Amino acid sequence: MLIGVLALQGDFREHIWSLRRLGVEAFAVKTVSDLEKINGLVIPGGESTSIGKIAKVTGVGDKIVQLAKDGLPIYGTCAGMILLAKKIVDHPDQYTFRLMDISVKRNAYGRQIESFEVYLDVAKIGKVKAVFIRAPKVLEWSSNVEVLATYEGTPVLVQQGNLLASSFHPELTDDLKIHEYFVKMVADRYESVR
Repeated sequence: MLIGVLALQGDFREHIWSLRRLGVEAFAVKTVSDLEKINGLVIPGGESTSIGKIAKVTGVGDKIVQLAKDGLPIYGTCAGMILLAKKIVDHPDQYTFRLMDISVKRNAYGRQIESFEVYLDVAKIGKVKAVFIRAPKVLEWSSNVEVLATYEGTPVLVQQGNLLASSFHPELTDDLKIHEYFVKMVADRYESVR
């Protein structure tokens, strides 16, 4: 089983380290051919506009959409959540993969200096440490999106089938529970298609 972390820009290294700490084989994905080797994909935090532009130009974006529709488990954190969303309310023309039935607002929790850490109660997982840095806020979601955690009444961890997205950065903590949850999603699918 091999999990890729999209490495076009952003904090992909931290996700790779988190996955490797769980004993999972993980590597940096940069090309369409890299995407063809993986059993799951993490889209990291970073600059969503930059990641999106590179993904669009290189064909990586189209391949991600195809793989997601084929059932590949994908987890997006912060910028990754923005890229998975069907709509960005404050930047409607920004390129995204348009995979999850959510509308988000970028940088809704404040600027970099307003970053913060909290503990969240997460369904199916328990208490999790979460780091919010210029995080997106989920403003709308459809009935087929499961809300796994909220902060001040707003969804911050959501799942829609094979897609998982968080407003926060679990990879910036020592808490591996969110990554474990995603690894189980990947493992379950890997076993079912073998």
